[in-house]
Amino acid sequence: MKRLVIVSNRLPYTVSIRKGEFQLQRSVGGLATGLSSFYKSFGDSLWVGWPGVSSDRLKRGKREELRELLLREGCYPVFLSQADIEGYYYGFSNKAIWPLFHYFPEYAIYDVSMWRDYERVNSEFCKELLKILKDNDIVWIHDYHLMLLPKMLRKRKPDLTIGFFLHIPFPSYEVFRLLPWRSDILSGMLGSDLVGFHTYDYALYFLDSVHRILGLEHTLGQIWTGDRSVKVDAFPMGIDYHRFSSAVQTREVQREIRKFRNKIGDRIIVLSMDRLDYTKGILERLSAFEAFLERYPAYREKVTFLLVAVPSRTKVERYMELKRQVDEVVGRINGRFGTIGWVPIWYLYRSLPFHSLVALYSIADIALITPLRDGMNLVAKEYLATKIDGHGVLILSEMAGASKELGEAIIVNPEDKECVISAIKTALEMGEDEQRERNRAMQDRLRRYTVIRWANDFMERLFHAKNLQKRHQSWKLSDEVLEKMVEDYLSGEARLLFLDYDGTLVPFADRPEKAKPDSRLKDILRKLSAERKNEVVIISGRDRGTLEKWFGKLGVSLVAEHGAWIKEKGGSWRMIEALRNDWKTEIKPILEFYVDRTPGTFIEEKEFSLAWHYRKADIRLASFRARELKSALLQLTENFNLVVLEGSRVIEVRNLGVNKGRAANEWLVNADWDFILAMGDDWTDEDMFFSMPERAYTIKVGFGASNAKYYVDSYTEVRRILRKLISGR
Repeated sequence: MKRLVIVSNRLPYTVSIRKGEFQLQRSVGGLATGLSSFYKSFGDSLWVGWPGVSSDRLKRGKREELRELLLREGCYPVFLSQADIEGYYYGFSNKAIWPLFHYFPEYAIYDVSMWRDYERVNSEFCKELLKILKDNDIVWIHDYHLMLLPKMLRKRKPDLTIGFFLHIPFPSYEVFRLLPWRSDILSGMLGSDLVGFHTYDYALYFLDSVHRILGLEHTLGQIWTGDRSVKVDAFPMGIDYHRFSSAVQTREVQREIRKFRNKIGDRIIVLSMDRLDYTKGILERLSAFEAFLERYPAYREKVTFLLVAVPSRTKVERYMELKRQVDEVVGRINGRFGTIGWVPIWYLYRSLPFHSLVALYSIADIALITPLRDGMNLVAKEYLATKIDGHGVLILSEMAGASKELGEAIIVNPEDKECVISAIKTALEMGEDEQRERNRAMQDRLRRYTVIRWANDFMERLFHAKNLQKRHQSWKLSDEVLEKMVEDYLSGEARLLFLDYDGTLVPFADRPEKAKPDSRLKDILRKLSAERKNEVVIISGRDRGTLEKWFGKLGVSLVAEHGAWIKEKGGSWRMIEALRNDWKTEIKPILEFYVDRTPGTFIEEKEFSLAWHYRKADIRLASFRARELKSALLQLTENFNLVVLEGSRVIEVRNLGVNKGRAANEWLVNADWDFILAMGDDWTDEDMFFSMPERAYTIKVGFGASNAKYYVDSYTEVRRILRKLISGR
C-alpha cells in the first residue's frame, strides 16, 4: 500500500513543555482537523512539519524523545531554531508572501536575508524528508511556506509523486511580478506533478504568471516543462460537515448556547469570526456596522455585533498595530451607541474551543464574513453546517474563494460600505422561508463536497497526472532504443539523416541571425557527411542564403524555407515547384502593423515566405496578438493559395503545399534507404515526421504531442545522439 506523506509548516499537534514533560494538543485549524483522519487511512502515513517548539529549547536527547512521541501519533518533526522561525516564518512567509499574495503590496518587505532564511528552511525540510521517504511514497506539500520544496525534492528524487496545494490566493501577474524571486517560486512549485488552488481564478493567474515569466506553454491546465508535464487545477476545500452539524445537539454545545443566551438575551446576533489579520477586513466591517447603527437607529439595542478575533502572528508589527486599531474602534462604537444593558459590540480576542465555536455559529442570526481577500474561508462553510433548522443569513465577501461556491449567500464587495450596510439590512429583514431555501441549497453542496471528498479528488488527479507523465515518458528515447539505433546505423549501407536546425541542433536565440552554428556542431556535421554511406539533410525554415553561408562547405544537403528550396549535396539550388511571391506586398503591411502594435516583435522576410517573430516580446501581449494576427491572416490568405503556420514564438505565411514532408520525399523516393533518422522540434517538423516510413527513427526535441515516435529533452541530447552515431558507441 502506498504511503501518504503530508508536509506543512506546522504539525497537526502543538507541543508545549510543562515541568520538563512534553504535552501534545491537537490543532483546531481547518487543514489539521480536515486531514487528520484522511492521512491515517493510508496506513503508516506521516505528517511532517515543525512541532511548534524552538529547537533552541531542546537538547539532543530531548529532540529524540519528542521525535519518538510524535512518531507514535503519525507525525515526524522538522526542528527549527528561533532564528529560522524569525526569518522564514515571521519574516519572508508573512512579511513578503502573505501581503503580496493578498493584494497588499505596500506591506510587503523584500529582504534578501529573509529570502535566504526561506530557502534554507525549505532545504531543511527537504533534508529531513529524504531521511524518511520511500520510493512509492506520495508527498503532499501544503501552502506558501514551502513553495520551493517541490523542486528541491524533485531534483533529488526525480520519480517521486509530489502534489502541492496553495491555501491562500495566488495573485494576478501584475501583482506577482513585483516579487524579486518570482521565477524561483514558480520553478519551485512546478517541481510538483499537480499544483492545486481553491478556485479557477487562482489557477489561471498561476498559469498566466508561468507563461509570462518562465515562458512555458500550457493546454487545458497542462504545463510542458521540457522533460515532464505538470497539471494545474482547482479544488475548493470543504469541511467536515457532519462534525459541525451533529455537534449542535450535543449536551456540551447546548450548555454553551444557554450560557451565551443568558448574557445576550433575545437580541439579534450578527457574528464576525476571523483571525486578527489585515486581510480579513475587520476595520472596514466595524465601520460599516457603525454606519448601519447611525442610519437605522431603530435597530439599536436590538442587535448585538459579536466580534471574535483570534490572535495571529502577534510578533509581527503590522498585527500589533491592527490590534490597537481594532481595540480603539470597538471602544469608540461602544462608547458612542452603548446604553445601560446593551453593548453594541461584544468583542472576544481569543481562540475558542470547538463547543463554544459551534454554539456561537448556532445562535448567530447573521454571519458577516467580509475579508478583503481570502483563499477560501472555511468559517462561512462551518457557519452554514450548524444551521440545522435552516435559520440564518450568510453575508459573504466576493473576495473570498468560498463565494464561488456559496452563491446563494448575500455577496458583497467588502470595500463598498454602502453595499455592506444594505446587506445587513436585507439580512435582518429576510423571511425565514427564504433563509431556509438559500441555506439548503448551499448545505447540500457542502454536504456532498466535504474535506474528505476534496482530499480524495486531489489524490485522484495527482495519480492521473502521474500516469499521464508515465505514458509520455514511455515516448522518451531510452538508452535501449538509442543502443538499437546505433546498431541499425552501423549495419546500414544507405543512411539518411534529416536534421532541423533552430531548436534541434542549436538553442533558440532572440533573433535568428544570432543562432550561428558553433565549431563543435560544424565538426559533428562534417564527420557525418564525410561518411560515404550517409546523406545528411539540414531541413530548415531558414532562407537559402543563410544556410549556404553556414553549411555550404560541409558536404550536406540543404532544404530552405521549409521546403521551398532544395540543394542536394554537390548540386545547385532548385525550387520544389514554381512559386509566387507577389502576395508579400499584400501580407507584409499586415505584419508591419502588428510589429508596430507589439514591441519586441519583428519580421523575417524570405524569398517565398514571411515570418512574424515574437520571442522577445511580452509573452502575454504577444500571445494575444499572435492569435489575433493568425485569425486575420487566415481570412486574407484564402484566395492566395497560402498557408499560415504557428511555430515556436513565430507565425509564418508561405505557399500552400510547401512543407518539410514534401521536401523529405525528394530523398525518400529516390533511393532504398536502410537507415532513416529525422529530428525536429516544432509544428513545422510534423509534416516531416508524418512522411517518414514506419522503420524510421523519428525524434522530437521537447515534450509534447507529436507524430514522432520518441522525444528528447533538448538540442544537447540531439548532439549526443549524433556523436554516438559517429563514434559507433
